[in-house]
Amino acid sequence: MDTQLVNELKENYSIVFHDVNLLEQAFTHSSYVNEHRNMNISDNERLEFLGDAVLEIQVSDYLYHHYPNLPEGRLTRLRSAIVREESLSKFAKECHFDQYILLGKGEENSGGRSRAALLCDLFESFLGALYLDQGYEVALNFIKTVVFPKIEAGVFTREMDHKTRLQEVLQKSGDVTIEYRLADEEGPAHERIFSIDVYADDRLIGSGQGKSKKLAEQDAAEKALIKLAKK
Repeated sequence: MDTQLVNELKENYSIVFHDVNLLEQAFTHSSYVNEHRNMNISDNERLEFLGDAVLEIQVSDYLYHHYPNLPEGRLTRLRSAIVREESLSKFAKECHFDQYILLGKGEENSGGRSRAALLCDLFESFLGALYLDQGYEVALNFIKTVVFPKIEAGVFTREMDHKTRLQEVLQKSGDVTIEYRLADEEGPAHERIFSIDVYADDRLIGSGQGKSKKLAEQDAAEKALIKLAKK
């Protein structure tokens, strides 16, 4: 097993595998196995199957609890944006996983190391291996570090970007000054709840709450849109 990968996992995510063979399997592509049949090694496809299921339940649970006002259809679209091939391949690259995947020569020479589908599978395989090695909570902590901050930062919220929609609605007839003001924050540091008021030309038009200021602003904008729709 590549010692640099082992060191990166320990330094960046505090992850140390009990079964290093599982970790090695997660980073072994079928093309490498096909070229090394005498080594009696397994590829990562079964781990990918498991990791896909683990990721889906973790992301679904997160979205369900963090976006209590979103209907099922929008939750599904948001989840799809998070777990799609393009997104997971980016997570794999950000974790430097692309540097450690074992590929056959043909796959390597054809650019497999940067292929989105391969990196997506690799990310899921790693998660499956981590789940088998150390359980659900450790796998969840990894996703909390790598994936959830991107959701909170609004990377996947095109489907639910209420702030942009509110701006479009208010500025149809000309310029309107839209301002989001922090009204309150409460709770312990690790479970902070922010309250945000949104104003249009100094007129309060909506209030919202969230576990971050960005989420609270989106909630306030959504409430404002609902009020405007009723007029």
